[in-house]
Amino acid sequence: MSDWKGWAEAFIVGIGATALMDLWSWALRRIGIPTLDYAMLGRWCGHWKTGIWFHAPIQKSPPTRYERPMGWALHYLTGIAFAALWLALAGESPGVASALLFGAITVLVPWLLLQPALGAGIASSRTARPWMSRTVGGLTHLVFGMGMWLALWMCSMAK
Repeated sequence: MSDWKGWAEAFIVGIGATALMDLWSWALRRIGIPTLDYAMLGRWCGHWKTGIWFHAPIQKSPPTRYERPMGWALHYLTGIAFAALWLALAGESPGVASALLFGAITVLVPWLLLQPALGAGIASSRTARPWMSRTVGGLTHLVFGMGMWLALWMCSMAK
């Protein structure tokens, strides 16, 4: 991605995929399945300046200023970064299979980094229903992968 068009495409694909993932998460919450509150992601970030990286659990840590917008911004920036990485790795014509595989792999970031830092343990091991959380997380990241492919397809239709 050495030109501005590549970065613009990564931006659009990342925003589109993350928005589809958010629509999916909204639907899950509507039927009673909890998903990550991005304010907690922002709270985690807000505590970095004090050197606190791990919480047990994040919900019991003091709120930080602007945690909700900061969490949402980090969520979308992560989606853009993942899309840029996928586009860089996938080559000239990335297909739906590579998007789904990449989306599935991205679930390792929350399982191995975010959830332990928020006090949920590796792959939700400290939650009330770890396998439910893992299943929802895995499916959500597959939706993200599908969103990357759909957003890229829409970009190609607009050319």
